Amino acid sequence: MTTLLFTATAQGKFSGPGLTCRCAMGKGGVLQARLKREGDGASPQGRWRMKRVFYRQDRLRRPDTGLPVVPLTERDGWCDAADHPLYNRPVTIPFSASHETLWRDDHVYDLIVELAHNDDPVVPNFGSAIFFHIAHDDFRTTQGCVAVQKTDMLEVLKQASDETWLEIRF
Repeated sequence: MTTLLFTATAQGKFSGPGLTCRCAMGKGGVLQARLKREGDGASPQGRWRMKRVFYRQDRLRRPDTGLPVVPLTERDGWCDAADHPLYNRPVTIPFSASHETLWRDDHVYDLIVELAHNDDPVVPNFGSAIFFHIAHDDFRTTQGCVAVQKTDMLEVLKQASDETWLEIRF
């Protein structure tokens, strides 16, 4: 397969093959990945492989993509407790440690692409749940993720495979 690269910049520009659009980035700006810490709201600078897609099957059809696709359920979460053995991993809710709920009332997590940030190996407190997801209509900042409009996300996913990367730049 051919390596495919998409880029998101601190200035809110997202681009890749045949696509240039607006994106939302972390409220803490873009930081060098080695400086990223849990809860800082920053997007980590670097190239992150797209791993898999989670989606709300009650709201969307299965996305057309070459990435693995996982339907979300109301019990899906993501551990953000830096001292927990499941830190930066999917978990089932209820979950006793701090976690993010993936089944949300708004639509930003109707499509989520897991990025390979801080995952091999997971380093406690170096950031969790760095996703590529749908932006709010007003493109407000994220907690460290990269977010685009749903139509743009679907276009990216059509091209995506296990050799697709998202580069976060200053």
